[in-house]
Amino acid sequence: MAEAWSLKVKRLADEAILPRRAHPQDAGLDLFALEPAELPAAGRVSVPTGLALEVPAGHAGLVLPRSGLAAKHGITVANAPGLIDSGYRGELRVLLLNTSAESFTINAGDRIAQLVIVAVELPVVVDVQALSDGDRGSAGFGSSGGFGPSAADPLAGFGAS
Repeated sequence: MAEAWSLKVKRLADEAILPRRAHPQDAGLDLFALEPAELPAAGRVSVPTGLALEVPAGHAGLVLPRSGLAAKHGITVANAPGLIDSGYRGELRVLLLNTSAESFTINAGDRIAQLVIVAVELPVVVDVQALSDGDRGSAGFGSSGGFGPSAADPLAGFGAS
């Protein structure tokens, strides 16, 4: 098991709730709304958390939707995943999107998203004249096949033919 390290978090408001895991081994830290917000049907709103983070160099913070909010109410993160670069020190805000036909109320203290900290590679960009051949070449969207078994072979993709 990897050695634990600390994520530095600064409360920008006394009532801000520090990120926390629902279960000890969860990858995601719950993020909480600092203040109430109304999400209109098919609308979006930027919800403050009242927190600033110090994401370590070589890492990034990803802000992800909560599955329960998405499944039950159609609430997701508009720019999912939201990206927090290691050099950013401003307030963490969550851009929520309401995909449903009904408005939705966020209350102060509600869990609104999850934060996952990931290690990132920081490659040097190199301008080249050619790329090596790949298995797919330049085939684009949908080039690896359709959805589900084909009509010609109903068991294709299920280990039998």
